[in-house]
Amino acid sequence: MPINKIVASFDEAVADMQDGAVLLVGGFGTPASCPTRLLQAVARLGVQNLTAVSNSGGFGREIWEVMGFPDADDVELLHRTGQMKKHIVSAPVNPLVENTLEKRARAGEVEIEMVPQGTLAERIRAARAGIGGFYTPTGVGTVIEEGKETKIIDGRKHLLEYPIKADFALIRAHKADRRGNLVYRGTSRTFNATMAGAARVTIAEVDQIVELGELDPEVVVTPGLYVDRVVERPKKASRPKEEEATSAEAEEAFKKFKEKGHA
Repeated sequence: MPINKIVASFDEAVADMQDGAVLLVGGFGTPASCPTRLLQAVARLGVQNLTAVSNSGGFGREIWEVMGFPDADDVELLHRTGQMKKHIVSAPVNPLVENTLEKRARAGEVEIEMVPQGTLAERIRAARAGIGGFYTPTGVGTVIEEGKETKIIDGRKHLLEYPIKADFALIRAHKADRRGNLVYRGTSRTFNATMAGAARVTIAEVDQIVELGELDPEVVVTPGLYVDRVVERPKKASRPKEEEATSAEAEEAFKKFKEKGHA
């Protein structure tokens, strides 16, 4: 029987997710690299007590709206819905405005585990490679070191870090074929490619599904071996009219963003 990993809908793709699941959420920090539709499907599913693993704590829909990205949810969505109990993250807060993760953390509603960005990537990669652990000098002498085994290597102190074992990896890619081979666009390749295959189930949200043979093998970054399900994004984003308003807080955050020379 021919291999076909295409799933008809985002809701179907996450239907077997259960309470307490550990999720790898791809993306570096922009909506173009974030599995928006998969996160929205998880929110609709309503599973609780989730643990998320991501590079960023999320900006939130209102911020992305004012920056010109309609209907762009990131991992912040699952904090807004209260489905998250723990977040393993390298950049948890927003430098421009207090994001939902920060608000929940201050209220004691969610646990945050800070992990340096490179260490986070390597812990995820170690899970995919079946590596039991690794030593790194990153974090020595900081709060990251607390409670961790240490070892002197070449005269330098290192911390023992363990792989992050996850149930689902929700990632975003540009193109895919029915076998799950993935091609990325620009910086969306970062944590998405790292997370592919590092969980029990990897689900790819893609802009376009193409026929077998259309993807140049030289540009395939993630082989289909690491992907379990593929879902194609709708061609045109849509959102109910009542959800289109942008808050004054988001407007002010974008103003500060421009003043810093970022836009």
